[in-house]
Amino acid sequence: MWSYILRRVLWAIPTALAVITICYVMLHLTPGGPFDSERQISPAVLANLQAKYHLDQPMWKQYLYYLNDLAHGDLGASFRYADWSVNSLVAQALPVSLTIGGISMLIALVVGVILGIAAALRQNSAIDYVVMFLGNIGNTVPSFVLGPVLILIFAIWLKHPDGDGWLPAGGWDGGIRYMVLPIALLSIINVATIGRIMRAGLVETMTSNFIRTARAKGLPLRTIVLRHALKPALIPVASVLGPLAISSITAAVVTETVFALPGLGKLIVNGASNRDYTLVLGLVVLITLIAVLFNLLVDLVYALLDPRIRY
Repeated sequence: MWSYILRRVLWAIPTALAVITICYVMLHLTPGGPFDSERQISPAVLANLQAKYHLDQPMWKQYLYYLNDLAHGDLGASFRYADWSVNSLVAQALPVSLTIGGISMLIALVVGVILGIAAALRQNSAIDYVVMFLGNIGNTVPSFVLGPVLILIFAIWLKHPDGDGWLPAGGWDGGIRYMVLPIALLSIINVATIGRIMRAGLVETMTSNFIRTARAKGLPLRTIVLRHALKPALIPVASVLGPLAISSITAAVVTETVFALPGLGKLIVNGASNRDYTLVLGLVVLITLIAVLFNLLVDLVYALLDPRIRY
């Protein structure tokens, strides 16, 4: 197992390097430059800025400069945020995204698994139809529609006696009230996915031969589910946890934009809009490393759920 983990970590290096290279080339090939919007800037100042950030060098030299800084843990200076490094911007935004994404993922996992089990054990019942309906809503209604609907209900329609809404429509001060709606939005989407996959996995498992044998022995349904059926049914759920966790923590661009959260998603949007190469690339590096980490964790969970899986 340890040799497998070491191999996966070593494989992450060329994977991350390939992603960085592709993104670097694509960003530099797009028209325009990071200082094109500065209409009042003089040619001399522009030349100094380009020399400072090595923009007057060939692209392959700029790429080597960037890799050298990256090897020392330096994501570079932001082109648009004066006196701010990309490391500092990421350090400010990452806790927000981790908080919202982590809590919503935990809620989605617990609620989604419970609803999926209930729907699988009560097929064609009211709870089954409710879970399937919620699953369809969560999978088909985009977050940029569902988010404003939540704001309309809980921040505008429902009000306290003093006239304020039950929950703030957006913003961030680290308080629980500002977390509720973003966490609810991400949780609804992930609950729908996890619930449907858990239901399908448990329905298939309950028709297996070893479950029929357990039924023939007279084991109670609770024992059959918890001891024999739950682990194999959780394998499909584990396979989607990696992508769901990554999207919840690092790619919740729409959610952070809708609720004006100062997280990684908002930084990505601002960096791409301002052609802030170093900021976008720094976030790409971070997202790639998180993706590799979560995929490694998912593979380890496979081995825990199914003893037949060995590396």
